[in-house]
Amino acid sequence: MSLLRQTGSVIALNVRSIPQRLWMSLATVVSVALVVAVLLGFLSLANGFNQTLKGSGATDVAIVLRDGAEAELNSSMSKEQSDLLGQGPGVKAGPDGSPLVSSELMLVVDGIKKSSGTKANMPMRGIGPDGLLVRKQAKITQGRMFTPGSNEIVVGAGLLREFAGFEMGKTIRFGTQNWKVVGVFEAPGTVFESELWADAPVVQSLFNRGTSFQTARVVLTSPAAMPAFEKYVKDEPRLQLKAQSELNFYAAQAERSGLLIKYFGWPLGIIMAIGALAGALNTMYASVSSRAAEIATLRVIGFSGFSAFMGTMVEALVLSALGALLGVAICAVGFNGLSASTLGAGFTQVAFRLQIGPQIISQAVTLALIIGLIGGIFPGWRAARQKPLLALAA
Repeated sequence: MSLLRQTGSVIALNVRSIPQRLWMSLATVVSVALVVAVLLGFLSLANGFNQTLKGSGATDVAIVLRDGAEAELNSSMSKEQSDLLGQGPGVKAGPDGSPLVSSELMLVVDGIKKSSGTKANMPMRGIGPDGLLVRKQAKITQGRMFTPGSNEIVVGAGLLREFAGFEMGKTIRFGTQNWKVVGVFEAPGTVFESELWADAPVVQSLFNRGTSFQTARVVLTSPAAMPAFEKYVKDEPRLQLKAQSELNFYAAQAERSGLLIKYFGWPLGIIMAIGALAGALNTMYASVSSRAAEIATLRVIGFSGFSAFMGTMVEALVLSALGALLGVAICAVGFNGLSASTLGAGFTQVAFRLQIGPQIISQAVTLALIIGLIGGIFPGWRAARQKPLLALAA
């Protein structure tokens, strides 16, 4: 019999005999499944967070901050600077013919998370009349937009899912003032859904911000106009600001924050993988021991040590693959699309949905197969070195 046929026969024999070692095999499958589920949980968290931030940016909208500022909360600009932005090249005109520029400021306020009942930071954004126009994704889905000059707020749908007390008609107290919720807006797949919006002049007055802003969003005629506008902002000595596309701004934030989540997920996944590897090794060593006479018989009738090695190796990979499939199924049913929130770059909560994609599934499955590979090498080597006559005598 050829080596290939020998190997195929031993592999088939080993795989068919897995039910005979049901409980030990099941323990390996479950431990690998837990590794995959935990790792996928963290990776889907990072993936959903990244996709939410990246999906917030437009290629034809410039975000302008103070030169050197990394986040909106660290930025500042005067009304005069904001007015100068409308004079830049390629700025699109709004419905009333004026430059489509939204000067905004952001504050951090407290809210109560539904999941834990604890306080957490939320972003409250003061926007002007063009605040909705510069965000093509956003639309009011319940109630109405706030009335300029009033203590009214509209709430993002993502924030509404995660925080208590922001339903339509509710009155919320921030500082010394009461605010009434008059509307809910949706901006699917963006960070804006995690915000509260109010009238910028009212926010300036009640929070003692004078006439200053923190950022401005400028709509351009096309993405091709972005380089000229960025150069204008950089070269205009009265500005001392920095412009970049929203897409680039949120992509940079996604990279910094997403990596932080992954740095927690991978070490935990690897630690659990070591435990799963120990279980896989025990299972496969027990498999080899229980089949010592069987392996010896095969060796006596002419089967090679390589076929015994490959049979054990494939058995370990099959158990790990089953564990990987179980882990992916657990995450697909239990985690995918689940609403969550975590701290963003501005130390405020960002609401998003966990997303399991092909890339992160392949990473988790690869780790599972590595567990099976290592868990099969040493027991496979032992099976290959099995002494036929001694094993039969035993």
